[in-house]
Amino acid sequence: MKKLHKIADWMDKLIPEGLPIKTTTIITGPGGSGKPLIGETVVSAWLKNGGSVIFMSLQYPNSKFVTTSIKQVTGLDIKNYKENIVFLQLDTDIDGYKEETKHLIHANLVKPEVWESTLNIASKNLPNEGPGILVFSSALNLLLFSPTYGDAILNKIKETISTNTDKTYLISVSISAKLKEIKELEEMADNLILSTSKKKPFRLYMKILRMKGVTFSSDEIQVPISPETLAHMKGTANHSKGKVMPAIKKI
Repeated sequence: MKKLHKIADWMDKLIPEGLPIKTTTIITGPGGSGKPLIGETVVSAWLKNGGSVIFMSLQYPNSKFVTTSIKQVTGLDIKNYKENIVFLQLDTDIDGYKEETKHLIHANLVKPEVWESTLNIASKNLPNEGPGILVFSSALNLLLFSPTYGDAILNKIKETISTNTDKTYLISVSISAKLKEIKELEEMADNLILSTSKKKPFRLYMKILRMKGVTFSSDEIQVPISPETLAHMKGTANHSKGKVMPAIKKI
């Protein structure tokens, strides 16, 4: 099994053999605990190692917020890797999807057929080199709040995970709502990471609960991201969620 090495000093201590490639990792925990920021650390290492990334960051209003977050958390300017990146931008005002450019697709990701189609298109638009293609989806649980498509998109996500053989998936989900559904996804994941946080000052912690085919430390560690960065990113995400959630609930 191939693995991604040299992610970050603090994560390398937990998984010294590296993160297994072509597996599904779920980062789970309470809302507002900084889960996507752990994922962005993996994204940074993935791009540095020559891989490609499909971003599906549902809590951010546009790609600029993702770029800013990764720069603040890891120091990496993903603009330097634009040929290796596709952004799937959630757009609940359209029925299907619209390719703005080769690297930006607006899509109503709440709908299962759109989810599948856009992932396929994004994959074809990217080089499949180095560690391959990473699909990074944050705040994925937001899609489950659609009264019409919630169950169907959950089944599509589960199908994607269970049949995956050619990509690496990195997914963050909140357990603050839709706990039953999130537990189903957790059980299917190859790798499971728990994220928690403490306030005053804001501190982020993580613990590996499961990792496929590699030895790992189950120690809980504090993730070295400053309280100021954590608070800023949380504020941005909360502002966006305040707009995304009502829109999804109307579908």
